[in-house]
Amino acid sequence: MLAPWLELPEVAASLAALSEAAGVDVVAHGTTSDADTIRDTAIAQPLLVATAIATGRALLGDVAPALAAGHSVGELGAAALAGVLTDADAMRLVAVRGTAMARAAAASEATSMAAVLGGDAAEVAAALEQHGLTPANVNGGGQVVAAGAKSAIEALVAAPPARARVIELQVAGAFHTTYMVPAVADLDAAASSLTPGEPAGILLSNADGAQVTDGADALARIVRQVANPVRWDLCMETMLELGVTGIIEVAPGGVLTGLATRAMKGVPAVALKTPDDLTAARELLETVA
Repeated sequence: MLAPWLELPEVAASLAALSEAAGVDVVAHGTTSDADTIRDTAIAQPLLVATAIATGRALLGDVAPALAAGHSVGELGAAALAGVLTDADAMRLVAVRGTAMARAAAASEATSMAAVLGGDAAEVAAALEQHGLTPANVNGGGQVVAAGAKSAIEALVAAPPARARVIELQVAGAFHTTYMVPAVADLDAAASSLTPGEPAGILLSNADGAQVTDGADALARIVRQVANPVRWDLCMETMLELGVTGIIEVAPGGVLTGLATRAMKGVPAVALKTPDDLTAARELLETVA
């Protein structure tokens, strides 16, 4: 995932500094670690945020994006690029977040998550309620991620809602549900030592898709979001309402631009998957500036 990006000296230097801040060697994990190692929440989350920040800086430098939004742990990368957190503080916070969420998952009954693709929205919601599951990620574009007891996830996979596919995800626990409440206190304690800045541009919150104009509020929302559903569908609705004319997804890109293709039809998007995508991203920035 990171190997081609390390060929850019500024990205390599950024990733080294971000690794030091988090106390996690994201360079090693992004190049040589196996899938089981990376699946560990305490490693996966710092790796994702470091990749987002480093590739975002490769594109923008120290200039804040006009609008920033991140999905789940991606909110920390968005907060850094928007100037609410320093890059180092974002990494220190995500290290606490990943460890605390892994600990919360290990302390509960066996839990899991599953992507529900397609189907009638009301019928999907009813099926999740029947199994005692939480719509942990409402992603738009006909995609909902259910979370809860592993036995309930397996039952949903075995009997999916009409016209829907259900795919169990390889995750460590039921994130963005009440199972994660124990992690909130750890994250809150870590966040209390930080001094957030004000967003340099528009910053959207996963909680409700709202624009967040106060740095302290943005940080508090990030803390609470650990145990509450992600409403990416509402973030995309807000983008459309604001008249967004182009989207760039920082690395590891692809998932969110895929959702935008279905829910934000006609809005051009570029996903940064390798350094080769920087040219198209810069061209898009010039077009919408």
